[in-house]
Amino acid sequence: MMGKPKLKIAFYWAASCGGCEIAVLDINEKILDVVQLADIVFWPVAMDTKYKDVEALPDKHIDITFFNGSIRNSEQEHMAKLLRQKSKTLVAFGSCAHEGSVPGLANLSTKQEVFDKVFLDDKSNVNPQATTPKAESQVKEGALKIPEFYDTVKTLAQTVDVDYYLPGCPPPTKLIVAAIDAIASNSLPPKGSVLAPPKPVCDECPRKRDNKKIGKLYRVYEKEPEPEKCLLEQGILCMGIATRSGCGAQCLKVDMPCTGCGGKAPNVPEQGAAMITALASILGYDTEPGKETYTQKEIEEIISQIKDPTGTFYMYSLPASILKRKVIKK
Repeated sequence: MMGKPKLKIAFYWAASCGGCEIAVLDINEKILDVVQLADIVFWPVAMDTKYKDVEALPDKHIDITFFNGSIRNSEQEHMAKLLRQKSKTLVAFGSCAHEGSVPGLANLSTKQEVFDKVFLDDKSNVNPQATTPKAESQVKEGALKIPEFYDTVKTLAQTVDVDYYLPGCPPPTKLIVAAIDAIASNSLPPKGSVLAPPKPVCDECPRKRDNKKIGKLYRVYEKEPEPEKCLLEQGILCMGIATRSGCGAQCLKVDMPCTGCGGKAPNVPEQGAAMITALASILGYDTEPGKETYTQKEIEEIISQIKDPTGTFYMYSLPASILKRKVIKK
C-alpha cells in the first residue's frame, strides 16, 4: 500500500544576512521530521538547483515555500513572483520578508545616495572613473547584465500575496518547529496569520514593572541594569511593549533590551508609533511628581535623549510602516 506522498517545499534567500538559513538547521534533530515529511525541491544555498528548474515546474507544484529576505533588486522581485506562481503556500520567513528589517533602513536614502556612499565617498575605495553599478554594461564580450538595484526596499507582502508570516531575526527555533508541526498535521491557521503567540514580548519577560515614570534614557553601554527590574523603567529603551512575542524574551534574560525583531504586537497599527506612544506616557521629569505640562524647551530636552529614533523605533519595520521611506524628490 502506497504511503502518503511527501510535501514539496522550497527555501529562498533574498535581501537578508543569511541567518534565517542557519535557523532552519538550528532545529537540530527536528530536521529528520522535515525529511520524513517533505522533499526539498529548491534551496539555492544548500543544493544545486537553477532558476530555470523552478521556471519549468508546473504552477502550484511546490506545496510550501519559505521565503526569507526583503525585496531590494529585480532578481529578488522576479523570484518572489516566480515562487508565488509555483507555490500553493508562501511563508514570509523572518523579519526581512515580514516587515523589511535592517535592509529596509536603506529607505532612509535613495539608490544614488547609497551608491555614492559605497562606491565614491568611502575613503578605502580607489575609483578614479567614478564607476557605479549599472543594470547593463557593455564589455568586450558583449552586454553584461546584473540585477537592477531599486530605490526602495519592500517587504515580501508588498510584492506578492503572502499566506503566512513567521517573524523573528531569525525566527526562534520553537516557532519554526511549531510551524512544521502545523504543516505536518494540516492544522495551519487562517491565511494571513502570523505564526507566533498573540501577545507582546512584555508578557514573556520575567522582569518586574512598577509603572513608574522615567526621567533619563540610557543607551545599552551607558548603564549596567538591575537584573530583575523592567529595563524600560530603568531608562533603557526596550521595544518589548510594542513587539510580538514568541522569542521567550531571550534578549531580556541576558540584560539586553528588545529591539523589535518580532514585528508589531497584536492589535497595534504599527510598531514604531506604538512604541513612541508608550514612551510618551512614561517619559518625564521624575524629580517633579505629578508634573504633566512641559515647556517647549523641556520637551526638546527630553526628546533629544532619544538617539537615532528611526533606527530605534523602526529597526525592523520601516518598509512596512506608515513612513515606508524617505521622500524622493524628483
